[in-house]
Amino acid sequence: MDKIFPGIAEAIADIQDGMDVMIGGFGGAGAPIEFIHALVERYKKTGSPGRLTIINNNAGNGKIGIAAMIDAGMVAKMVCSFPRSSDPRAFTEKYLAGQLALELVPQGTLAERIRAGGAGIPAFYTPSSFGTQLAEGKPIAEFEGRKYVQERWLKADVALIKAETADRKGNLTYRKAARNFSPLMAMAAKLTIVQARRVVEPGEIDPEHVVTPGIFVDRVVEVADAVQEEALLRSSASKAGAKS
Repeated sequence: MDKIFPGIAEAIADIQDGMDVMIGGFGGAGAPIEFIHALVERYKKTGSPGRLTIINNNAGNGKIGIAAMIDAGMVAKMVCSFPRSSDPRAFTEKYLAGQLALELVPQGTLAERIRAGGAGIPAFYTPSSFGTQLAEGKPIAEFEGRKYVQERWLKADVALIKAETADRKGNLTYRKAARNFSPLMAMAAKLTIVQARRVVEPGEIDPEHVVTPGIFVDRVVEVADAVQEEALLRSSASKAGAKS
């Protein structure tokens, strides 16, 4: 099955109000900026998709990427481990105004909850967060003399991820640290949409190098000249400095 879509708008057209959306990336590494900003532009024009729950490691920087979604008012809830980055103004303003809910999850627990969602494991136990506010209301069990907190799986309606190379069947490779949460998210979502720097024919990726098998991927868009979040942040800072 050929999973290549002609453009970004067509690939993300099914993302609707109220959905749970996983977005790959660790800061700017592996962040699908083109997908994110296309959603922001669609929201500004049509008012949809809104009331989204976004699952990501962080809540964005400045007014770029996920922070742009928050600033636009698209996001009802963030599920993340690191909401306050070097420039957390978008998250901070919405959160303090009561316009954005936050579910704070330790980073390793976040990754394992997503992995569990993809593996069909409804719950697991971890010592992380035991004795803290994050464990309040959650089942506690003791194993070999140590207390563990029960955590539930995380699944999503959609996963938006960025790959280095994809073939037409959806098999993926990633560029170094840009891999991060993306393989787990691809497994944990009902619909996985990928922007890839390069699209090749089936068989051109060595099977030993495939990280995400095509069975977990639904749509692929080639974005050869994808922008980097950090580059956009530097550009924004330079423009602000020039104005001042």
